[in-house]
Amino acid sequence: MKVFKFGGASLESVERIRQVGQIIQSFPEDKLLIVISAMGKTTNELEKVAQNYYLRKREIAAQLLYNVEQQHMQVAEALLGNRENPLFTQLQQFFTEAEWTLGEKPMRAYDYYYDQLVSLGELLSTAIVSAYFNSVGIHNTWLDVRDVFRTDDNFRDANIDWDITQRQVTEKVLPLFNNTSIVISQGFIGSTDQNESVTLGREGSDYSAAVFANMLDAESQTIWKDVEGLKNADPKLFPNTVNIPEITYGEVIEMAFYGAQVIHPKTIKPLQNKQIPLYVKCFLDKNLPGTVIKEVADIKQLPPIIVLKKNQVLLHITSKDYSFITEEKISGIYEIFHGLKIKINLMQNGAISFSCCIDNNPEKIELLIKTLHNDFKINYNEGLELLTVRYYQDSLLEELSNGHPVLLEQRSPTTIQRLWKK
Repeated sequence: MKVFKFGGASLESVERIRQVGQIIQSFPEDKLLIVISAMGKTTNELEKVAQNYYLRKREIAAQLLYNVEQQHMQVAEALLGNRENPLFTQLQQFFTEAEWTLGEKPMRAYDYYYDQLVSLGELLSTAIVSAYFNSVGIHNTWLDVRDVFRTDDNFRDANIDWDITQRQVTEKVLPLFNNTSIVISQGFIGSTDQNESVTLGREGSDYSAAVFANMLDAESQTIWKDVEGLKNADPKLFPNTVNIPEITYGEVIEMAFYGAQVIHPKTIKPLQNKQIPLYVKCFLDKNLPGTVIKEVADIKQLPPIIVLKKNQVLLHITSKDYSFITEEKISGIYEIFHGLKIKINLMQNGAISFSCCIDNNPEKIELLIKTLHNDFKINYNEGLELLTVRYYQDSLLEELSNGHPVLLEQRSPTTIQRLWKK
């Protein structure tokens, strides 16, 4: 069995949905569990519905929801040719449930309503793709993942109950493959034990696919994207990027830690636990080799991996009484950062000072300064960039630095980080 995941970009038009169908047809001998995201920018549009609803702007929310409905109905009709297919009744039921939510006064936290409304996107996309596939002979079974993925009620970033979910995968998902070779389900969403919809947080669809792969003991997982594979740098920021043919789980986690927009570590863990390889392939040309992520890979062949984080701030925290920044004081500083959910991207400490680079979030920085100002003097520099290069070469570093004055630098045999003024 293989697990495939298709994101919003692969479904943003009728032509691309048909292209996804062609990809599936090229795997006639495989059992496939297919995880699908919301189409195109649907999640963003549903977020606006939730925001306006919570602000009591019901008419605006209702109009925005109607726009989403019309977009999906038009796509469905273009794929199926008419509105006689049972799909249209299913779609209407989804929108009716969303309208019921809009008809209530918001009495709970925003995150709850966010999840009830935004989860609609994945239900719509999977229903449409499933119905279209069946209409062209790609026989499949549609599965509501909310009947399988049990979570807590941490809305917008729910945690999966692995024991219950594994039991439900075994009892409800595996038997489906006795009658079909393709099952289509949603990414990003799940359900509490009270049947309340939840979302799984950042990169939730990739993670959903990884959970399925783990619990089904899949042969592999493939994420189909609009790029040929993982690159050694963001092609929007750097020219002459190269594709990475193979890379280890650990190296991808390192890339993500330093800020690269690659596979999220939470997606890697369920796969690494069972040594399931993860392929990143291009849905625009399935014959391109892509990238494979696995436990063991030839890292000696890796090119320099470049990550640039913009809009950074350098904080200088100095003790007012010139006392040493000891382990005890550093522990207290860490605790404050943790409480404010501020990630430190680079840090360095001296006898009476502690310097760190963080993302520029004015509200959090203001709270941080208020919390620390009794014991410390704080200065900070804005408008900075943080460059990280793994497997660096000095000539490449000088080319990338391009004369920028370096404010902070850390170097190891494999990785260098430089913080500079733009």
